[in-house]
Amino acid sequence: IFSEILKEKTMSKKPIVAIIGRPNVGKSTFVNRLAGARHSIVDDAPGVTRDRKYFDVQWLDKVFTVIDTGGIVPSDEEDIPVNIFAQAKIACEEADKIIFMTDGKDGVTPIDEDIANILRRSDKPIYLAVNKIDSIDRNAYAAEFYSLSLGEPYPISALHGSGGVGDLLDAVTADFETPAEEEDVENRPIRIAIVGKPNAGKSSIVNALLGKDRCIVSDVSGTTRDTIDSVVRYEKEDFILVDTAGIRKKAKVDWGVEKFAVTRAIKAIRDCDVAILVIDATDGMTDQDKKIASIVIEAGKGMIVAINKWDLVENKQSSTINKFEKEIEQDAPFLHYVPKIFISAVTKQRLVSIYKEAKKVWEQCTKRVSTSVLNKVIADAYAMVPPDTVKNKRLKIYYTTQVKVAPPSFALFVNKEDLLKDSYKRYIENRMREAFGFFGTPIRLSVREKGDKEK
Repeated sequence: IFSEILKEKTMSKKPIVAIIGRPNVGKSTFVNRLAGARHSIVDDAPGVTRDRKYFDVQWLDKVFTVIDTGGIVPSDEEDIPVNIFAQAKIACEEADKIIFMTDGKDGVTPIDEDIANILRRSDKPIYLAVNKIDSIDRNAYAAEFYSLSLGEPYPISALHGSGGVGDLLDAVTADFETPAEEEDVENRPIRIAIVGKPNAGKSSIVNALLGKDRCIVSDVSGTTRDTIDSVVRYEKEDFILVDTAGIRKKAKVDWGVEKFAVTRAIKAIRDCDVAILVIDATDGMTDQDKKIASIVIEAGKGMIVAINKWDLVENKQSSTINKFEKEIEQDAPFLHYVPKIFISAVTKQRLVSIYKEAKKVWEQCTKRVSTSVLNKVIADAYAMVPPDTVKNKRLKIYYTTQVKVAPPSFALFVNKEDLLKDSYKRYIENRMREAFGFFGTPIRLSVREKGDKEK
């Protein structure tokens, strides 16, 4: 037994706000405005958004997660609307607060009344938004929505960001705490998500680490349907282990329970500190493994590649691990900075290295670099390999500073942003890794033209 179970509970870093409403009232338009980019698909056809989508957004000094949901049609018994309704219900359960979006042009509809009846039975705070109020003289249209008995309606225009959007967000975030200082974040228990494709042995690894059958283990892929959190202790230090559902290729994921499970697995990646990507030693690095790795990198999380079922590899020699690592490097060169460990959930071979490597990777994720040393490294890199000229103009890097950790993020102050090509950005990143390590963590480089705001 390698760890002691202390407690089990679902944990969330940020407050969660779910956007609920019938189809085509402007939920995704509102979310896109909050997120500052066109993340959700927006179309006039109702029911375009079928999955729950999660976005981290900021209003003033408050940071929270918003869930975009499919339109609810409570009385519709067709397969897709029923599943959209089910997803919206899950979102309500996950959320701390709910924004009920309605359409001011259509007025109160029977579906709005049905949804309001459901929401009134919830113990979550409800905020009633009346969308598509595009001018002040249309504000009176919102008065009709008092009939839903959900409190004062907020007339807004999600498309234009006008009306009572600010008042609505002020009310929703009024009791949200300002994010803790990064030093506090760095000192909390490390949250480790065990991720990978189905049947790679994720639940077996968790069970072996916990010393009991906390998760269902079966040869049938897809046994784990939900994320499972367990707080454990190893060498007087707490870790949070999160077992997740296997992430299959999108085309092979069945609509319904499995779709929800995959969505939650991806959310677990976004909420973790370090992701353990479990791959099957008998399969090697597959295309799906690379896609999951890309999800982890895009989320800015630390990563370790755990090659499981190492006990099943035949004719192992002293050079077998080196050959396997070279194969991974050839198949997935973008993972060159990620540590690889070779384990077996069955024999418990090197399992405790998960804790040790996760701690090392998290230290790299939260590493801070002296500004003076950082600028010397960048200056030396620039002198060794100057950037190419573009239309007789050459990139100049005036100054570099670290702006945050987890992942380590840096701002480069330059003369002109479009002179910094992706290839030279990769070169700078590689020089930074040579100088400072940063193994297991992605690095974020943002560009600012001197004297301008961040681009």
